[in-house]
Amino acid sequence: MTRDVAVVAPDLRDFITRVTARDRRAVSEAVTELERLSSRAPELLQALQPHLGHALVAGFTGPPGAGKSTLVNALIRELRAAGQTVAVIAVDPSSPISGGAILGDRIRMTAALDDDGVFVRSLASRGYLGGLSPAAVRVIDAFDAAGFDLILLETVGTGQNEIDVAEVADVRVVISAPGLGDDIQAMKSGLLEIADILVVNKGDRPGAEQTMQQLAGALSIRATISDKVPLLKTSALSGDGVGQLLDAINAVGDRVRATGAQARRRRRARYLIARAAADLVSARIRRGEAGRLDDLADRVLAGTLTPDAAAATLIKD
Repeated sequence: MTRDVAVVAPDLRDFITRVTARDRRAVSEAVTELERLSSRAPELLQALQPHLGHALVAGFTGPPGAGKSTLVNALIRELRAAGQTVAVIAVDPSSPISGGAILGDRIRMTAALDDDGVFVRSLASRGYLGGLSPAAVRVIDAFDAAGFDLILLETVGTGQNEIDVAEVADVRVVISAPGLGDDIQAMKSGLLEIADILVVNKGDRPGAEQTMQQLAGALSIRATISDKVPLLKTSALSGDGVGQLLDAINAVGDRVRATGAQARRRRRARYLIARAAADLVSARIRRGEAGRLDDLADRVLAGTLTPDAAAATLIKD
């Protein structure tokens, strides 16, 4: 049952009012609380519920070197020129020392400087192999409540395993670039399947047309999606094709919005539940259940238990 913001504590009610008014300090504080999953976060998430479901989330993923951050920066400029507000969640690799985000993506997003219509937050991947962390989903709620028109979600850029964005984003933009070689092949077997929009960035470089042809060929094999997935060429530095990309995002977004906000938010909630369940199992293993695992492993080796049944036993016990 959704909790009405009117019945929460007065100090929290005032804070939520500031968030929904897009007060930068309040939004920043809300993002920090939700990212860290502080003791205050559950109450904050509950109080935000009546203000959610308006923003569209566009996810950007693809191999390293495709120019995702530079393209997102160019898209920010296009959005602001059109009078739209935008929030960016840039998932960076985690520091091996502090565990925090390296901030490489944020450094490249110069369009966000000194603009109250733009808010950029870098998050650490925290070792999650799907290109995202659950913190990103919680931060989406803060930006949604703050009334940003579009939320851009840039994944860390690790290759074909980066498919969590399919569960989180409303519009999935998969980016490639000429000269990435085997990464194109990896995209065909992984990221290509989740794409709502395919982009060949750095389109002014040699080999761009060849990359376009490769991806068009891969799309033609998947007849069920070949007529639904736009294949665009952009140059983030010059701005060529960025307007067409925004048009494509809006077109896909219109179709997605027709499904209703509840369905979109339910998909993100399912992702959070699945991740939390996986984390609980990992924590149980780390707590020292090596002996239990060895017993299950011996039974698998003896043929008396399948790996799936062993995993189910570990979860239930």
